[in-house]
Amino acid sequence: MKKIAFLFLISMGFLACQNNEDPAFENDLTGNEVTYSLSQGSLYAISGNVTFKEKRDGSTRVELALKGTEGEHYHPVHLHFGNIATDKAELAAVLTPIYGKTGKSSTNLTMLADETPISFNDLKKLDGCVKIHLAEAGPERDIILAGGNIGAASNSLIGGRIQIAICKSE
Repeated sequence: MKKIAFLFLISMGFLACQNNEDPAFENDLTGNEVTYSLSQGSLYAISGNVTFKEKRDGSTRVELALKGTEGEHYHPVHLHFGNIATDKAELAAVLTPIYGKTGKSSTNLTMLADETPISFNDLKKLDGCVKIHLAEAGPERDIILAGGNIGAASNSLIGGRIQIAICKSE
């Protein structure tokens, strides 16, 4: 009986450690946030949203949540200048890859790829888009699982069916 009680306590401790709701993690936010939809970008039935949350220091926590991902793969996430239909759009920032099993990622964004600082307010005005790629390299890099316009580009109409352009190769 003591062994069962011991195993129960161990398993409860393990489950308690799995709780990622750290109050400090949420207390660094101002409460200001904006969410944009991410649409399916290929034959894969994947969609979701990206949420920009303002941190107390003025920077941004970028949280992505996708539906339809699976497996042990990590999918690269890029922030690009221009709307989603801009062909070979310049890279603005590399975000934390999406883990297929959870469909989620979180990035603390303080500067762009060219080391220009960017605040939450700057990001809300940015004429840009977010794209989630199937893979980091090779032909699967050009497969966009999901994407959407953000900031100033979120107000631009692409017209009809969503058009997602291939990203500029490095």
